[in-house]
Amino acid sequence: MADTVEGLLAFAREEMRQLSDEGCDTWELERRADLIERDSAPDRLQRARSLCEALSRLAPPDGFPYEEPDDLAAIRARRPDGPRRIAVPLPDDILEDRTLGAWLGRAAGCMLGKPVEGWQRERILDLMAGIGLADLTDYLPDAAAGAGGRLVPEDQRPALRGNFDRALRDDDMDYTVVNLCILERNGRYFTPRHVAESWLRHLPYACTYTAERAAYANFVAGRWPPQSATHRNPCREWIGAQIRADAFGYACPARPEEAAGLAYKDACISHVKNGLYGAMWVAAMVASAFATDDPARVVRFGLSEIPARSRLSEAIGRVLRWRDDGLSAEQATDRILEEFGRYHRVHTINNAAIVAMALLWGEGDFSRAVSLAVMAGLDTDCNGATVGSVMGAMLGASAIPGHWTAPLNDRLDTIVAGQTDLTFTGLAARTRRVQQALRAEARASSQPSSSGGS
Repeated sequence: MADTVEGLLAFAREEMRQLSDEGCDTWELERRADLIERDSAPDRLQRARSLCEALSRLAPPDGFPYEEPDDLAAIRARRPDGPRRIAVPLPDDILEDRTLGAWLGRAAGCMLGKPVEGWQRERILDLMAGIGLADLTDYLPDAAAGAGGRLVPEDQRPALRGNFDRALRDDDMDYTVVNLCILERNGRYFTPRHVAESWLRHLPYACTYTAERAAYANFVAGRWPPQSATHRNPCREWIGAQIRADAFGYACPARPEEAAGLAYKDACISHVKNGLYGAMWVAAMVASAFATDDPARVVRFGLSEIPARSRLSEAIGRVLRWRDDGLSAEQATDRILEEFGRYHRVHTINNAAIVAMALLWGEGDFSRAVSLAVMAGLDTDCNGATVGSVMGAMLGASAIPGHWTAPLNDRLDTIVAGQTDLTFTGLAARTRRVQQALRAEARASSQPSSSGGS
């Protein structure tokens, strides 16, 4: 599609917001954008293109207080100490229960947040008050479709309690299935190019959003990773990679470093900096959740796989300190929305802080944790899904209250090509085979070569 002045200026505005988040000084370029927007000179298109080129050359100043590399080796060099593997026994029956729990927990949390996706906290609380709910201890009832005029959108009404008989299609679940397929096909040795090509084969462009849509367009134009993450992609630190990471945690129970490394290879096709770190943090948390029942340890295990001097690590560290200081969940949520309110509602940092809050104040209770994640607002289906995934891996399917899992009827809808008639028990069984295959690959790679001269 040909560039237009209006399209380039719209991109430039989004890009300047993103560059400002990354520590760049965009004042002069904002002034140039204003001038182009106001005048009608015949060279406006060329000036708009020049503006976008100038934006691509901006970098944070030397005094920027964060260290946020994109290269995996550099990321690992800047992470804190941590248990790269957690040495605990995980018998087959426990792994089977927790693997199924992770899939079911993710779907339940996603379905809880789906009807109010993108809502502000106040609107969610008003809706709950209008139908007499103090907490979200179950899926929102169909009465939520008409509470005092504050309506759940009609197209989301199928996600209200009593209206569904399976987990409805959602991109949070689509990517989990896609990444399971990639692991089945390529094992731990998949590459970012494998991920990009898998998207082209399995995902409709119209069902991708924000950073994923920008990356997809780049693939079609012949721009492959890592360029696909940066070319005309002002959403490169948003939540997309973070919602794609769970399958890598499922594949690597008790191995947070390996899970984070796999998540990096997926994330780098569309994200940079904190967009990468959010995916690595989630994958490491999910992997760790198989091996501990302490949510605070899970959050810290995740932090041990990302740069200590990143904005994401700083934000999650604040949430941990607020917990230690004795703040209530409501007070912590207020602070998250205030201190990270400058970020877009689907940015990684503010939503990751909500995930951390829900896990910490959820105190090991599945219902409370997913409820806190959704009641905080912003990207509610994503945050509910991530928290549900971590809690499901920690508790196992047998410990998730039945009112969350029974309405799903062991079925998942997805738009992933070639993935029809999916059941959660089937997905868990496939994941168990991937777990076993990855462990075998790891053992084989650690063995000394059998070849040699005589």
